[in-house]
Amino acid sequence: MASTAARAPRTGGRRLSPTAPPRAFRWTRRIFLTALTGFVLLPVYVMLSSSLKPLEDVSGAFRWLPGEVTVRPYLDIWHTVPLARYFTNSLIVAGSATVCSVVVAVFAAYAVSRYRFRGKRIFTVTVLSTQMFPGILFLLPLFLIYVNIGNTTGVALYGSRGGLVLTYLTFSLPFSIWMLTGYFASVPRELDEAAYVDGCGPLGALFRVVVPAALPGIIAVAVYAFMTAWGEVLFASVMTNDTTRTLSVGLQGYATQNDVYWNQVMAASLVVSVPVVAGFLLLQRYLVAGLTAGAVK
Repeated sequence: MASTAARAPRTGGRRLSPTAPPRAFRWTRRIFLTALTGFVLLPVYVMLSSSLKPLEDVSGAFRWLPGEVTVRPYLDIWHTVPLARYFTNSLIVAGSATVCSVVVAVFAAYAVSRYRFRGKRIFTVTVLSTQMFPGILFLLPLFLIYVNIGNTTGVALYGSRGGLVLTYLTFSLPFSIWMLTGYFASVPRELDEAAYVDGCGPLGALFRVVVPAALPGIIAVAVYAFMTAWGEVLFASVMTNDTTRTLSVGLQGYATQNDVYWNQVMAASLVVSVPVVAGFLLLQRYLVAGLTAGAVK
């Protein structure tokens, strides 16, 4: 026993467990994770360093360290293009699409997970099958539908923020319903029955029992819907005009016929990423819990 204990590997004066991975594996893992971290952070560093350079430095040969540091690009981005208006449009569109997607998905997922009705299986299969089609397939049909609705009823969906919100719902709603259905199904039905005994109706059981228990899944759905609407480019470039243009399309305004303001492009890209990154960091633990817990019943 003493000889076996003496042969046990040590690291930093601490005896390793017999099931500990070998030293070669640990070093390989460290090297791989370090290289992966550098690969992920390298574009961020290039964006940050380029946003702090004058335009002539960015247009020339790339240098890892800026020869001259300036914050002028962060001030000019608001004047070169109407970035504040694009920012407001993106917040309104992404926020509205998120709220609508979460509200509709909560009711639909609760009905699918708790009740039996005719066509339930067809409904769930149809909702899931919509995720198999590429988004560009719906571009022309939605464009024609919006234009015809505007010509017939006078309701201007094309070129409006409301029409863009409806467009984003066609992508976020199916996934949101499918995800929340699995998450609500993992909430025990006994909780609903206990709420009924206490005098709650179906809506009372939903909002007082099921929604609090499924809060991580709802937050995960909200983050997905917001990020989908915030960074979408294809439909925003077709379904908007100069007044309703969003950030993902408005960033193209830094490229003119004569020049491309690369330092302002990098600065604006970092600025518009702040809401998404901040929200992700604040809701990270809920997001991870929502993506994992709903998959297991």
